[in-house]
Amino acid sequence: MNFAPILFVALWSTGFVGAKYGLPYSDPFIFLAIRVAIAALLLYLYARVTNGTKKLTASELKFSAIVGATLHFAYLGGVFYGISQGVPAAIAATVTSLQPILVTLIGIKFLGERVHSRQIVGLICGFSGVVIVLSPALTSSSALNLKGIIAILIALAGSTTATLVQKKSGGAIPLLAGTAFQYVIATILFLIAAYFTNGFHITWSGKFIFAISWLVLGLSVGAILILLTLLKHGSAAKVSSLLYLVPPVTAIEAYFLFGEKLSEIDFLGIALTVVGVFLVMRKNQP
Repeated sequence: MNFAPILFVALWSTGFVGAKYGLPYSDPFIFLAIRVAIAALLLYLYARVTNGTKKLTASELKFSAIVGATLHFAYLGGVFYGISQGVPAAIAATVTSLQPILVTLIGIKFLGERVHSRQIVGLICGFSGVVIVLSPALTSSSALNLKGIIAILIALAGSTTATLVQKKSGGAIPLLAGTAFQYVIATILFLIAAYFTNGFHITWSGKFIFAISWLVLGLSVGAILILLTLLKHGSAAKVSSLLYLVPPVTAIEAYFLFGEKLSEIDFLGIALTVVGVFLVMRKNQP
C-alpha cells in the first residue's frame, strides 16, 4: 500500500501531458466528452461486477451533479482548452496545484480555521510562484495566451469548488456510483460546449486512440480506483500530501515527451509553488 499514493500522483501528472499528446487530433470538448462517457460506462460496469451499485438519493444526486460540473467539466475542460491554446503542460499543472491553498484560504475566511505562520509563508510562496509563471502571458498582447490562461484559472476555480462541495457532503456519496453519475453530467456538458464552439473535429489516428485510452484507463478509471483503495484503508491524507509533486513531475514528463522547455524563471515559479503548497498542506501531517 505504501507505493499507492506515489502511483496516484504519477498517474495524475500524466493527465496534463496526455492532453498535450492527444489534442492535435481532436477539439478539446469532444475529446473530453468521449473520455468521460467511456469512463462512466467502465465505472458502472465495475460497480455492477463488485456489487458497488447503489441508488443515489436526491441529495447525493445534487452534490454529484455539482461535482461533475465543477471538477470534471470546469477543471478538465479548462485544462484541456488551456493546453489547446498553447499553455505548457507544466504551467497548467502549476496553476491548478494552487487548489489546496485556495481551499485553506476559504477555510480561514469562512470556517474560522486557524492559520499557522508556516502556512502564511506557504500562501505567499504559492501565489508568488504562480504569478511568476503567468507573468509572461499576463504582460503579453497575445490573445491566444490570455484565453489559455483564463481557461486554466477556470480549471483552478472548478477543482477548488468541487473540493469544497465534497467537504460539505461529508464524503457520504458512494464513490463508484457518485463518480459514474458525475461523468454522465460532465459528458452532457462537454457535448453542449462542443456544439456551441463547433468543436466536433476528430482525426482518428493511432496516437489519438492511445491518448484517449490512456486518459480513460490510467486517469478516469485507474487513478480513481487507486483513490478508492486509499480511502478504504484510511490513507487519503497521503494523497493530499503528495500532490505538490505533480508540477515538477509534469515538467519532467513534458520535457522528455515533447521537448517542452521552461525558462529559469518558470522553474523558479514552479519551485516556489511546490514549496508553498507543501507548507500549507503540512498541517495535515501527523
